[in-house]
Amino acid sequence: MAPEPAPGKTMVPLVPALVMLGLVAGAHGDSKPVFIKVPEDQTGLSGGVASFVCQATGEPKPRITWMKKGKKVSSQRFEVIEFDDGAGSVLRIQPLRAQRDEAIYECTATNSLGEINTSAKLSVLEEEQLPSGFPSIDMGPQLKVVEKARTATMLCAAGGNPDPEISWFKDFLPVDPATSNGRIKQLRSGALQIESSEESDQGKYECVATNSKGTRYSAPANLYVRGPATWAQSPTGVSSLPSRLLNVCVCVCAQASIHDCV
Repeated sequence: MAPEPAPGKTMVPLVPALVMLGLVAGAHGDSKPVFIKVPEDQTGLSGGVASFVCQATGEPKPRITWMKKGKKVSSQRFEVIEFDDGAGSVLRIQPLRAQRDEAIYECTATNSLGEINTSAKLSVLEEEQLPSGFPSIDMGPQLKVVEKARTATMLCAAGGNPDPEISWFKDFLPVDPATSNGRIKQLRSGALQIESSEESDQGKYECVATNSKGTRYSAPANLYVRGPATWAQSPTGVSSLPSRLLNVCVCVCAQASIHDCV
């Protein structure tokens, strides 16, 4: 028999109370984590680079953690780069070591309502083990300086069989042209075209070639975005100088001082 409630108190049945709590949580928009990007199996080159990308949505925003063989990743060669306030994460391994780094890597997304997991396998090959058709970088990006608001193009050409797909990383994070409102495009050649360049575009770029045989990264290249060259101070007395003594000073750096010119 259920106990009698104390005088002046009303007992709330347990099950309806739990349902009510769930409705309150739903009213606030809380939700369990759901993956929107998951890491993919990858075959890399010994001495090269591997990156796994994982991202989840949910409310509160989930946090991403990485595990290898049941333990949180920890090594000087392992770097975790977060984005989207921690709801997205890149696990970068460099330089790759055959056998030592070969493993299943697990991504876990957690918030106060739950936890979800996904995983991907990393295989690492020595140069002499590479299968025919493994991707090659025929032309990687080069250091580039572009004036602000101008167009910058980072080149990349790759070979392999089947033809590799090219993707880009900036400062170790994946470049997603879809989020740039059309300002950043990946051309059919594989090159990355950045229109109306901004200071936020400045950084270290890598192109990545991937096919069914494996993944190869280019050497990184820096893009620098500079403001238009201006005189820090106007030269004086130039008109009174004899023409044979007149030297022209060209400032190639933004906000360069006339005294810095040679």
